[in-house]
Amino acid sequence: MNAEKLYEKLLVNLRQRKQSGSFELAGLAMGGAWIAERLAKDLGMPHFGVINVAFHRDDYAEKGMTALRTSSTMPTHLPFDVNGANIILIDDVLLTGRTVRAALNELFDFGRPAQVELMVLADRGNRELPIAADFVGEKVDVVEQKILVLEKDAAGKFSFQLEERVS
Repeated sequence: MNAEKLYEKLLVNLRQRKQSGSFELAGLAMGGAWIAERLAKDLGMPHFGVINVAFHRDDYAEKGMTALRTSSTMPTHLPFDVNGANIILIDDVLLTGRTVRAALNELFDFGRPAQVELMVLADRGNRELPIAADFVGEKVDVVEQKILVLEKDAAGKFSFQLEERVS
C-alpha cells in the first residue's frame, strides 16, 4: 500500500470538492494532523486544525501519562470558528471508530459545526461503532495482530509501516 498514492487520491477529491463550496480541515493528532497540514498547503488554504483526542478516549484511564504526553506535544488547535462550519475531519487509519468518536466529542467542545465529514487514508474495517468515512484512500485488510502506522519523512512524504500490536 502506497501512502503517497492514497494521499494524492484524497487531494484530487478535495480539489474537486473545493470548487463546490468551502470547508475547514481538522486532522487528528498525529497522523491526521500531518495529512491535514499537507492538504492545506497543497490546496492553498490559510490554515488547518488539529484535534487531540487524549482526554476523550474511552481508554484514558488505561493510557494515563501517555495520553498527557500526546496532548502536550500536539494539543487541539482550531484556528477557525467551529460554529456553522463545514469540517472535514482527517485521520490516517480508521479501524474501530472509537478514536473518531473521541474526536467528535473534542470538536463539539469548541462549538457546533454545520457538517462534519470523515476522510481517511486507510480503512481497515472491523468497526465497533457505527462510523464510516466519507472519503477513503483505500480499504485494506491487515491481520488483527498488526497495526498500520503512518510515517512522515524529512521531506514530508508519507509511508505506512506494519507493526506488531502491543497489548
